[in-house]
Amino acid sequence: MSTSTAAPPKAGPPSVESLTVKVDGRAIVVPKLSPDWQGKPAPTTMIQACEAAGVTVPHYCYHPKLPVAGNCRMCLVEFGTPALGPDRKPILNPDGTLKIAKSPRPAIACATPVSPNMEIYTTTPGVKQMREGVLEFLLINHPLDCPICDQAGECKLQEYSVEYGQAASRFAEQKVHKPKQVDLGPRLILDDERCILCSRCIRFTRDIVGDDALGFVNRGSYNTLTHYPGRPFDNNYTLNTADICPVGALTSKDFRFQMRVWFLRETPSLCTSCGTGCNLLIGSREDRIYRYVPRENEAVNGCWMCDAGRLNYGWVGRRDRLTECRMRHPKGGWQVTNWPALLAAVTEKLAQAAPGSVALIASARQTNEELYLLSRLATRLGALTDAVPRPGQADHLLVCADRNPNSTGARVMGLAATPLGANLPRILEGLRSGKVKTLVVFGEDVTALGVEPALLARLDAVIVSDILPSPTTELAHYLLPGCAHAEKRGTFTNVKGRVQKFMKAVEPRGDARPEWETLTELARGLCGLGNFGGIEGLFNQMALDIPAFEGLTWSKLGDGGANLVLPIPPQP
Repeated sequence: MSTSTAAPPKAGPPSVESLTVKVDGRAIVVPKLSPDWQGKPAPTTMIQACEAAGVTVPHYCYHPKLPVAGNCRMCLVEFGTPALGPDRKPILNPDGTLKIAKSPRPAIACATPVSPNMEIYTTTPGVKQMREGVLEFLLINHPLDCPICDQAGECKLQEYSVEYGQAASRFAEQKVHKPKQVDLGPRLILDDERCILCSRCIRFTRDIVGDDALGFVNRGSYNTLTHYPGRPFDNNYTLNTADICPVGALTSKDFRFQMRVWFLRETPSLCTSCGTGCNLLIGSREDRIYRYVPRENEAVNGCWMCDAGRLNYGWVGRRDRLTECRMRHPKGGWQVTNWPALLAAVTEKLAQAAPGSVALIASARQTNEELYLLSRLATRLGALTDAVPRPGQADHLLVCADRNPNSTGARVMGLAATPLGANLPRILEGLRSGKVKTLVVFGEDVTALGVEPALLARLDAVIVSDILPSPTTELAHYLLPGCAHAEKRGTFTNVKGRVQKFMKAVEPRGDARPEWETLTELARGLCGLGNFGGIEGLFNQMALDIPAFEGLTWSKLGDGGANLVLPIPPQP
């Protein structure tokens, strides 16, 4: 007789401890612990429970990504907990339900944790009266000049005054006047009269950035926000304080009084200043970009963005943009042409190139789709390829040492060496030896890489696509005007292997067109590729051909992106 011991059951994922609360009479189940501002488990608060129930609790000082301060009192609510008898057991009503003892005092929802069977009341006459009182106090010394305030349309004091405030004012005294148009730093203007002392900017600067540069001085009605004496407020994240300021106290010098926000069209896009790939919204009107603001994505940048990235858009509207299709005349000088003639000439020139006589230098600031098409062309031509590295200094928050937005994409497509730029000396040697006779450059100035103008002059063909003029574009035989990322659609892959798409915000100037459209026609003529039917079809075809993109489709990327299937080793 033999006995066997059954294997112990495998342990599943730990269950999430939850509890039941009521919000305005509706029972919901919430986790006992929820992520705090650092993402660490902490007791679930009333405001989190109300959010889970779809109930809005107005607030000023509270921000889910900042430590709780609890100083504005706008989120006051009433609540009740199960009544306990002398034996410390819950008392039941005649119908068997729990008897709730309403607290005689309200609670601030941002800092008060929920407890089992708690009931939260957000619409009672008492709560309404408390909100009216808080708003009345906030408006005592606040200037009532909403029509000329730069925050109009995005101001929580304005919105809450309409939704929760009183229709008439009882104030008859003289308002306290505070400093106005204070030059707080190189990128911010402060209007202390509008500040409601929520301390969001102080907590962000101190706890997120690690720069304890802001604080309150004076007392009572004379409280004012200021920076550290003798040191302007200047770090690479200062403009986030203007984003989170609920009123018009902190405003960006760059955007201040440039455009009313309700006139702006907001387009989801990505930052191209480094390999982090921060999500952002482009605010534009009539094909002019007015601002970048961060777009929340917990997998990438949270809800923050560095100042350098958000101000990196002015070049898109430069007057010297390349806007004409050009070919070098056989007798010298430029000849302005059109796209059909230019692409036909480039296709013919590349078709005649001998295998191994072509070098292709791409930019890791181009989209995955464009790099994919370039890789197909490079394979057809037997070209030596690489992309240009842009090293920089990283920080502890968002800025990446790789200043290219798509170095990962260039490496995945097999278009760039590892590390980026390792093949550039070979390309330079091929140019100098005469082995390379045709040079294709997309989005780079090769003269900055050590390619002398005399070398370019000796080549049979220099085919250049770029957005802004450079010494390389001046020496090109064929010039293809390209687009900024704000003028087209596409995807980037950040340094962590996350594929994210961006949308078109403004129209390109002149004859400039998205590089993926140009490359599609070149690939059709040289490689026999078919019509992709737009950027969506091109991405889906790329995902079929490139193993790292297996299973991805344009629609699956959504607004937040998706990770590559294959792990991408970090660049040395």
